[in-house]
Amino acid sequence: MPQQVAVITGAGAGIGRATARTLARAGCDIALVGRNRDRLNDAAAELQALNVRTHIACADVADAAALDAAAEEIEQALGPITIWVNCAGAGVRGQLAAITPDEIRRATEVTYLGTVNGTRSALLRMRRRSYGTIVNLVALAGLRPPPLQSIENGARAAIRTFSESLRPELLHDGDRIHIALVHLPSINTPHFSWTRNHTGKRLKPMGPVYEPEIAAEAICRAAFGKYRDIWVGTSGIKAWVLSTFLPGLSDRWLSKGGYAKQMEKVAVEGNEPDDLFGTVAGAYAAHGRFDMITRKGVPPLLTSRHAQVGTAIAAAGFALMLAVRCRRRG
Repeated sequence: MPQQVAVITGAGAGIGRATARTLARAGCDIALVGRNRDRLNDAAAELQALNVRTHIACADVADAAALDAAAEEIEQALGPITIWVNCAGAGVRGQLAAITPDEIRRATEVTYLGTVNGTRSALLRMRRRSYGTIVNLVALAGLRPPPLQSIENGARAAIRTFSESLRPELLHDGDRIHIALVHLPSINTPHFSWTRNHTGKRLKPMGPVYEPEIAAEAICRAAFGKYRDIWVGTSGIKAWVLSTFLPGLSDRWLSKGGYAKQMEKVAVEGNEPDDLFGTVAGAYAAHGRFDMITRKGVPPLLTSRHAQVGTAIAAAGFALMLAVRCRRRG
């Protein structure tokens, strides 16, 4: 196996920064991609004690040409890219009527098109060797999307369907390139402090909250385990069951509780800095401000293999229920 060279977008803070540490501990050389050079330098400094090579490439993932140039630069500095993790994203929260068209466009460009651009840049190089793994991130909340997150949820849903559509293309061409999806719950990152916010209140994570190292471990497993999907925890499954079987009740519950669960009681001034169009100054790292409420235990990591077993059990149960009903009617 060649030396593993991992590219991580959004590597300056949050999940990307935690993933850089985790993959470096696994022995990968690390390329850190992002917009804020100071934070990328800090992230690279954290990896010095792990005896891996690092390379910094400043690029906006929404700029396909810049990301392609960064990928070429990385391969010249570190060698062939074998792992590419798309962690970069930008968000805007609030009711749709309050969000401007420019904000919608930019958030979609960074989160969705940034993942598409990163995947394409990785594929163009991995196909030279017909080998590699690309990891994309989606949200467990997408099983039943909450209000105030329509733009981000739409982008994450698009990432899922984009990735699933790409898999048969790779099979058709015989490429040994693997696409993995990691489905994440709420993660304690600086994302909540620098998301463009139209709610009037400080944002907080909804549902169980985990540290970014949990997300990084799942990404590492996806990169090396060749899983199709990894679900971190089960926080979205109950909401999905409710929305599937009682959609009206689910909508009513989210229309009330879905707002309060995403906002603190503290009002914002209205001119808080955010990273939608530019980076936010400050020494942000992997963790956000919610260390006191994060769950310290490790949640179950459910893989596509578990899903196959669960689907088989559910199908068997459904068949048994139909057989009982048919017998009663007979």
